[in-house]
Amino acid sequence: MKPTLAFIKELALQAGDILQNYVREDLDVRHKSRTDLVTNADHAAEKLIIGAIKKAFPNHAINAEESGEWEGAAEHQWYIDPLDGTLNYAHGVPIYCISIGYAYQGKMHLGVIYDPTRDEMFAAERCKGATLNDQPMHVSEQTDLINSMLVTGFPNEIWGAPDDNTDNFFRFSQLAQTVRRLGSAALDGAYVAAGRLDGFWENEVNEWDVAAGALLVEEAGGVVTNIYGDKDYLKKPVTILSANPVIHAKMLDVLAEVRKKRNYN
Repeated sequence: MKPTLAFIKELALQAGDILQNYVREDLDVRHKSRTDLVTNADHAAEKLIIGAIKKAFPNHAINAEESGEWEGAAEHQWYIDPLDGTLNYAHGVPIYCISIGYAYQGKMHLGVIYDPTRDEMFAAERCKGATLNDQPMHVSEQTDLINSMLVTGFPNEIWGAPDDNTDNFFRFSQLAQTVRRLGSAALDGAYVAAGRLDGFWENEVNEWDVAAGALLVEEAGGVVTNIYGDKDYLKKPVTILSANPVIHAKMLDVLAEVRKKRNYN
C-alpha cells in the first residue's frame, strides 16, 4: 500500500503547526556538533510524522534526521527532515521548512516541502508535475550563468571536510550573478523548482535534506544529479546539483573545472 500526496501534505501542515507553536516556547537548543543544532521542535515534529506513517504504513522503512533509520520493506522508503534549517529557526530567522519524501522501488515518488512561515506548500508526484500551493510550478528558463542566481550550502564542520566547497563557491561567484546561502537545503531545492533560483549545488548532504526537493525539481522540468553528473543523487556520499537543463550542464562543467584545478595544485 502506497501513501497519497494528500496524506503527506496533511502531515507537513501538522508538523508546521508544531514548529510555529514551539517558536514561542523554550526550544531547549542542544548541539549535535559545533555548528549543528537540535531543538524540542525537531523532535516533536518528527515524532508526529513518524507516528502517523507507522500507524498507516507499519511495514514501511523510514530514514529520519533525528531518529535515524527504521527498518521496513525496502520498496517503501521515507526520507524525513522535520525541521530543515534548525540553525535559522533557533535564531529566529524565518527560513526553515518540513521536508517529507517517499520513494517506491528505489525511485522518488512523492515529495512535499512546507514553509510554515509563508504558508507555502511545495509538492510533487512522479509523472504528475510539481505545484506551489496547488498551482503548477516550473524551473526557470535562464540560460546564462552571468544572469543566474545560484544557491549552495556548506558542511557543518566546514574546515574539517575533505572538500569544503569554498573553491566552488568562489568560482561560481565569479561566473554567476550571485550565489546565496539560505541555510536550508530543502528550501534551496524547492526554490529551484519554483524558478526563484536558477541552480543549487551542495557537496555534503543527507538523503533527507534533498530527497523531496530533488523530485520537485525533476517534476518542475529540471535536471537533478550528484555533482559528478550521476543521476542516482541519493547514492552515498550524497551530493546534489539541480537546475534547469541548460544551467545544469553549465554548472556541471564548472564543478569539473574546479576539481581539475584543485587536483593540479
